[in-house]
Amino acid sequence: MNWDGIEGNWHQFKNHVKQQWSMLTDDHLDKIAGRREHLVGKIQENYGVAEHEAECQVMDWENSHQDLFAETAAEVRKHNLGLKGR
Repeated sequence: MNWDGIEGNWHQFKNHVKQQWSMLTDDHLDKIAGRREHLVGKIQENYGVAEHEAECQVMDWENSHQDLFAETAAEVRKHNLGLKGR
């Protein structure tokens, strides 16, 4: 899964992440700020799981939210095309 553009559109993802990992607070989500490795780390820290388990959870979540990732990727491409036309 490509996380390009997630940082810039993190506000769209925060609620989905919080639904999946309810132990993550708004402060955690603000610190994660769309960075996948930070999400994995916070899952490890707050759920007491190994890195491999946290990675598997994030991969499962990514797979179940492919439509959201596709929408974000399309928005980023559209934005980048608009910038090139200037």
